Amino acid sequence: MPGNSFGHLFKISTFGESHGGAVGVVVDGVMPKVLLTEEDIQKQLDRRKPGQSSITTPRAEPDKVHILSGIFEGETTGTPLLMILYNEDARPEAYSDIKDMFRPGHADFTYLKKYGIRDHRGSGRASGRETAARVAAGAVARKIIELRGVNVTAYTIQIGSVKCSERNLTVIEQNPVRACDLKASAEMVRLIEKLRDEGNSVGGIVECRIDGVPAGLGEPVFNKLEAELAHGIMSLGAVKGFEIGSGFRCAEMSGIEHNDSMDRNGFRSNNAGGIVGGISNGETIIFRAAVKPTASIATPQHTINIGGEEVVIRTEGRHDPCICPRIVPVIEAMSCLVIEDHFKLQAALFI
Repeated sequence: MPGNSFGHLFKISTFGESHGGAVGVVVDGVMPKVLLTEEDIQKQLDRRKPGQSSITTPRAEPDKVHILSGIFEGETTGTPLLMILYNEDARPEAYSDIKDMFRPGHADFTYLKKYGIRDHRGSGRASGRETAARVAAGAVARKIIELRGVNVTAYTIQIGSVKCSERNLTVIEQNPVRACDLKASAEMVRLIEKLRDEGNSVGGIVECRIDGVPAGLGEPVFNKLEAELAHGIMSLGAVKGFEIGSGFRCAEMSGIEHNDSMDRNGFRSNNAGGIVGGISNGETIIFRAAVKPTASIATPQHTINIGGEEVVIRTEGRHDPCICPRIVPVIEAMSCLVIEDHFKLQAALFI
């Protein structure tokens, strides 16, 4: 089905629903003889799984990965990898009372209009649970690009109006919001807890840096590297904005301020965010994603039902009051997938 696959030569296809039997992914284009274990995948899934702290959903999914194909004696075979994660804490009955209502901020209305049918159990295919499959696939891509000398790191830089004042990458996994500033992270947690207790939610901004990408990756004109990254990141349901390098700040800058001049040592600034003309220039690739507030909130909201009648809805259940902490590894995963795909595209030029 169109829309369920991503990538060109390193391609993934995800499957499954939030409260169905499982979610999973098929990864095609993995080179043979890469040492890969389920533990490699699990490490990244554990960073995304629910129930990590008091400010994430208490849904108790172990997200245990099972590799069903593409591995022999601890090495990839070059054939498609199939990975599956069984849903062990699904509670579809929690949505019975609101199954005929359109939840504000969710894809209930649009899915019904497109398909004429929708899975009302926790958003079905439109659920953030689908991203577990992306993280599994991204872990495979990460293993490969790290062999190429590339490192991908994402972190929260803002939640609500609270912003990080420093970029300390060593503290990202030391706080529950995965912020790069410990002082700001404490204030972020207080804000999330306050809004959660009020039956509300909050959004934020996640920044990602990709180090070690050599100059030359990217496929002009329509498959520019930043366009592919934007495609991957914007395909995440919670993301409503994408910017790279100076981003929207460039509108306030003059040409002499924005241009990244060069000397014999390389570029003297990085307003381009590591990509010029759609092709990597060897500098660190830096982009940011705007993450919307969680749509599922306990505060009563106005909506309509499938009969067109106006009703009031209150979404109860197990939901993250802020998506930022758990979307960090998802953003990393999509970045890894794009970078490995473009390594393969670049190699294909010289075959």
